[in-house]
Amino acid sequence: MATIDLNADLAEGGAYDQVLLQVVSSCNIACGAHAGDADSMRRTAAMATAGGVALGAHPGYPDRKGFGRRHAFLAGAKLKKSITDQIDTISAVIRSVGGSLRHVKPHGALYWDAAADESVAALLVAAARQAAPGAAIVGPPRSALQRLAENAGLEFLAEAFVDRAYRPDGTLVPRSEPGAVHANLNTITTQALGLACDGTVTAQNGAVISIAAATLCLHGDTPNAGVAAQAVRDVLEANGVSIRAAH
Repeated sequence: MATIDLNADLAEGGAYDQVLLQVVSSCNIACGAHAGDADSMRRTAAMATAGGVALGAHPGYPDRKGFGRRHAFLAGAKLKKSITDQIDTISAVIRSVGGSLRHVKPHGALYWDAAADESVAALLVAAARQAAPGAAIVGPPRSALQRLAENAGLEFLAEAFVDRAYRPDGTLVPRSEPGAVHANLNTITTQALGLACDGTVTAQNGAVISIAAATLCLHGDTPNAGVAAQAVRDVLEANGVSIRAAH
């Protein structure tokens, strides 16, 4: 039987957090830099812990105006300190509600900068090792982040996206381009099933590419995200896929 983790980025001001927590097996909680505050962090961590959902940190560039989606917003020691502080903050919140931090998944531009730039990946890995020893790192497969995390002896969870269009080289179609975010429910569930069962996805040009993923992301900031997330879980389970946290 195939097994897959379903994750969602939460505490970012989305309308579907409670619904998504009924569907996913793990979640990534915004730590107050790109989004989130003390109340949203504690509320989300408490709901996730009560529901048996694995909890993770979702640090991003300290760029609330740009929602953490402006690349290279911060660098060097200042970036490492920001990431470390964010992980420390959410770790303390999670402990206060009786949970434990299981993984770290960077947000937005930090995610992609760490995937492509070894210097950013190294800062992220160092911050995670310092603030959350034993936590897994979540990121794109075949990336600088995967290489440096594994070289540092950390567990790496390769991630794929069920509601985003892919290029033939395995990267995502940028959000600035038409068709980057899937709106059709059948397209989303078909993509989820292919990733979970076959490790494949159909790129925007029709090519079938291989992506070995341990976790699939369900975005909560798209229209009807709650309906789409439940449909994904229903289709996966109907086809014999077991949903459980990867770490």
